[in-house]
Amino acid sequence: MTVMLIEKANKEDIQSFLSSFPEWSLLDGKLHREFIFNNFIEAFGFMTKAAILAEKSNHHPEWFNVYKKVVVDLTTHEAGGITERDFNLAKEMEACASQG
Repeated sequence: MTVMLIEKANKEDIQSFLSSFPEWSLLDGKLHREFIFNNFIEAFGFMTKAAILAEKSNHHPEWFNVYKKVVVDLTTHEAGGITERDFNLAKEMEACASQG
């Protein structure tokens, strides 16, 4: 049985991501973002699209929704921090949010 280790991102990788995606921040060691939509239906639609992407990549966000706001925290629990998986899911979420 082969165990694949997931490598944690270094500080430079995280800063590079945050520079490219300024809506995201680092909060409690996780990538953090609050998405605000026009209404609950748009917020829930975003969550539905993002959930399908997350399931396909087997990487699931910590998130919650209240009315038109969706709060997302991303970390890779197996690695004990932020990894490429989190960067990729964050980018996919940005694309989902911009589709409206």
